[in-house]
Amino acid sequence: MRLIIDTDTAGDDVFSLMLALTRPGVEVEAITIAHGNVGFEQHAENALVTLDRCGRAGEVPVYLGAQFPLMRAPLDAAYVFGRDGMSDSGFAKTPQRPAEGHAVDELVRRIMAAPGEITLIAQAPLTNIALAYQREPRIAKALKHLWVMGGTDNGVGNVTPAAEYNFYADPEAAKIVVNAGFNLTIATWTLTLKDGLWTTAQLDALDALGTEKARFFTDVNRASLAFARETEGLDGSLHPDALTCAIALAQSLILEAEDCVVDVETIGELTRGYLSVSHSILPDIEIADPALKRRAPNARVIKAIDREGFFAAMKTALL
Repeated sequence: MRLIIDTDTAGDDVFSLMLALTRPGVEVEAITIAHGNVGFEQHAENALVTLDRCGRAGEVPVYLGAQFPLMRAPLDAAYVFGRDGMSDSGFAKTPQRPAEGHAVDELVRRIMAAPGEITLIAQAPLTNIALAYQREPRIAKALKHLWVMGGTDNGVGNVTPAAEYNFYADPEAAKIVVNAGFNLTIATWTLTLKDGLWTTAQLDALDALGTEKARFFTDVNRASLAFARETEGLDGSLHPDALTCAIALAQSLILEAEDCVVDVETIGELTRGYLSVSHSILPDIEIADPALKRRAPNARVIKAIDREGFFAAMKTALL
């Protein structure tokens, strides 16, 4: 697999990168950085530290991308992940520095240079992807597959009652991307709540591996684990980005999925960033309202995954 990961590296984004960087047969060709969880440049530093801890320093270029959403003010999540996005662990900068060039340019260049070969995992607000598509719309068909962590399956959000963070942080970008014609799979926050929790016992088992990568995992996960326990009463921590990466790397982990018509609300006062998922396709009958006309499915929405297989994949990555 030839892979690019677009990320606002903090917390679980790190673990997603670790899954890909340690997976045999997966060639991570680039990491692109978007605004999001914490300070923009800190996202790059966190990606570089992760490369170093995975023994991949200097092998994968990290490109800075969009520092701001298309139309709204930036929104961070330092309250979940700590100021540095790594549970304020104070990791030192690595010798590797961000590569020359802009993430959007690199996305276009790399995808168009290898039509049908590049898989892209998007685990940040979708600004970089939307800008790349606007610059070169042909990437929608040239990209092999786009995996998006974002939105809810008509469910409860994690920043507002209606919206998940990545889509809320740049709803306009999300709307562009889901309607662009990519070969698109979405792993939602709804799926994360169902299948993306690693319990305290599982986290203890990861820490007990005693490897450098396992210690790194535990250090990075401290803040989000505390947040999940204190604010949501969970016995463990949630891992939406790692889940998305795991099923992209091994689709055998997908137990249930549905081809759906999806779209993103950008105007609603209370529902901005909401992902609308239509589970039934209207029949070919006369309908007066154009908004209700039959549309072809534009995304595969994941409904259930193999939770034990997902955890096993992370355990293997930390050995």
